[in-house]
Amino acid sequence: MLELHDYKEKIDGLLQNYIPSQISNPVEEALYTPKSIFSLSRKEADEYKFKAIKHAFKHHYENNSFYRDMCKENEISPDDIKNVDDFVKIPRLPHHFFKDYPSGRDFAIWLTNLMSTEIPEIVIKGKKPSYDDVIEYFQEAGITVCYSSGTTGKFTFIPRDKKTYKMGQYAIARCAIEMLSHWYDYDSNAYLLFPNPKKTNIYVGKVTNVLFDLVKDVDVAIDRKITTELLRISMGVTFTFREKMMSKIARTATKKMNENMVLRIMKWLEEMDKKNERILFAGAPFILNMVMERLMESGITYDFGEKGAVLTGGGWKIYEEKRMPVEEFRKKVKEILGIPPENCLDLYAMVEGNGFMVHCPEGHYLHIPTTYLHPLVLDENDEPVGYGEEGKFAFLDSIALSYPGFIVTGDKVRIHERCPACNREGPVLEPEVERIKGEEIRGCAEEMRRILMEG
Repeated sequence: MLELHDYKEKIDGLLQNYIPSQISNPVEEALYTPKSIFSLSRKEADEYKFKAIKHAFKHHYENNSFYRDMCKENEISPDDIKNVDDFVKIPRLPHHFFKDYPSGRDFAIWLTNLMSTEIPEIVIKGKKPSYDDVIEYFQEAGITVCYSSGTTGKFTFIPRDKKTYKMGQYAIARCAIEMLSHWYDYDSNAYLLFPNPKKTNIYVGKVTNVLFDLVKDVDVAIDRKITTELLRISMGVTFTFREKMMSKIARTATKKMNENMVLRIMKWLEEMDKKNERILFAGAPFILNMVMERLMESGITYDFGEKGAVLTGGGWKIYEEKRMPVEEFRKKVKEILGIPPENCLDLYAMVEGNGFMVHCPEGHYLHIPTTYLHPLVLDENDEPVGYGEEGKFAFLDSIALSYPGFIVTGDKVRIHERCPACNREGPVLEPEVERIKGEEIRGCAEEMRRILMEG
């Protein structure tokens, strides 16, 4: 267990492969050098953030033709950004932008046009490669194309070069472990309630790859390959007779797969308890809820206490018609597993960005990593609203150097100037985030819920 002041040194020691040998720009400075991601003074955080976001804006302006054209249409250039208050002038992309893609070889061209970094030689084989084929060819060239999907089956594709991907991995590790620094110990066992990151490019899997470097042992709930085709069919979007048959077969197989998954996790819990081991559940809350429901039916409870922790990854629908309040989930975790609420945190993120907002243990508000990310809450006219007001979440993400990470999301949030529950400086979001009415349902856990509950 680490004190906050020395957790960074410990994490940096474990994550050497994610840290550049030499800090070479303001974005790297804002991510790798602060002693804390969430607890700096506002003045110090703003100094890091201003330099990082201005650097990223200048980078995209100079290296991305479509984004530069967008800036010129808005009559804005890097020289116009003189302080943090000017960030509102930076042109933002609607999240729908990343869903407007062609197929086949044109998909590869679309991906390269998104990118603001040097593109290695990519060999695309075949006349009509699938999305998964193209993603694999990009991966062979060192570019990780992560994807996510909403209820319509339309994907969001985001290309990350090696530098951006590594910075994102380091960022999620820093953000998560800082809020769990009172609990964290490498000598722990984790159960990943998402797909195996080694077998998929779905974002909820890929983004958790760093977990294997943070604890001594990791088990995986969904240890199979997940393709864009499987994910789309699981979302209920089928185009051919073959896909409709696949969907029916998948529904039959899913029940048995879920049963085996729950039994494996229950057996793991029993073993961890007997060995008096430290445990961490990381991932989709509905999977852990399935396990807890079965434990309740069997009359089994545990008391892992301070040895246990839970870090959920967004998406609170348990069944199609039921959404579980986060507070109710924490209460259940305490009753069934004995893990206290301060060790049961939620993380809010999305495929388009590298900003990882994490609950604080004291009040479970979502803290924003403002050394490298600038949050905005917008009204219906895309104009910023004040603290305490509700609106559409947007952000400027300096880490996203391989593509313009200045995004307007489809999420509804309320932002506070500082946390009502703890003494960390910097803005926070209300504990729960919802989709704006009319936006398709999307979320890390929602995709997995559809695969496992409705696939």
